[in-house]
Amino acid sequence: MSTAKFDRAALEAMLVGLRPKLHRYAARMAGSVIEGEDIVQEAAVKALAAHDGGAAVERPEQWLFRIAHNAAQDHLRRRQRERSRMTEADMTGIEDLSASAETRLAAATSLHSFMRLTLAQRSAVILVDVLGLSLHETCAVTGATLAATKAALHRGRAELKALAAAPDDVPLPKLDPDEERRLRRYIDLFNARDFDAVRALIAEDIQVDVVNRTRLSGKKEASTYFGNYDRLSDWALSLGFVDGRPAILIHNPQADNAVRGFVLVDWRGDEVAAIRDFRHAPYCVLDADIHAIDG
Repeated sequence: MSTAKFDRAALEAMLVGLRPKLHRYAARMAGSVIEGEDIVQEAAVKALAAHDGGAAVERPEQWLFRIAHNAAQDHLRRRQRERSRMTEADMTGIEDLSASAETRLAAATSLHSFMRLTLAQRSAVILVDVLGLSLHETCAVTGATLAATKAALHRGRAELKALAAAPDDVPLPKLDPDEERRLRRYIDLFNARDFDAVRALIAEDIQVDVVNRTRLSGKKEASTYFGNYDRLSDWALSLGFVDGRPAILIHNPQADNAVRGFVLVDWRGDEVAAIRDFRHAPYCVLDADIHAIDG
């Protein structure tokens, strides 16, 4: 399909439809639903820029997955430089285990476990066993040979089976006391619908990202964000962790109090400098490692 036939509106519509699927891939590559959304946003920007630059698009869905794959690799390289650490185990000597039920195992595997696989193994298992791409489609996305893809898939499946049989010894995260104090104050005011007091906490240059919906800049624009919550009744907030990060959990008291989203808050001292709200990104909640905190 050429760019003459595949116009920008069609590309934007495809990005909306594919976003949950792209996120499943990106989140498992990054080991975090939060970083997965960063990757999806980066991939969407790159895809639209490439289209506007006249890139030829013959297989749009495969093309978008290739962009997401490259964005994920770029993201991991940046993270490696920032953290100065990201070791990958050499799994070439892992026992050749049976390949039965790979799809169910991969779909149920935690994001944390996927990070134990090498990049090549991670890509192959996610694309084939989680997203259902064929081996040839997977080769087109990753740029690897068929032989290399088959080897990575086989070893990745074997490692996931070994991990599934091992006890989960990941410790629960701990919350810094100052961070807990700030978050609990924010949550208490929000739940009390004292939005004037909430607005008093936010910085003049606050940035609000309502994921999958809109972005707001500055205190005046941010007021519409709080106003939208004030008009709704299907939410209640609590404190918790998402992928090991302190977060505000959004529950639905009208539906068994289920977690329907989460919010990340960045602070500058005791001022709220940025808000990232995942209420309208249910695909993130589906794969997130969520821990609620009592009290």
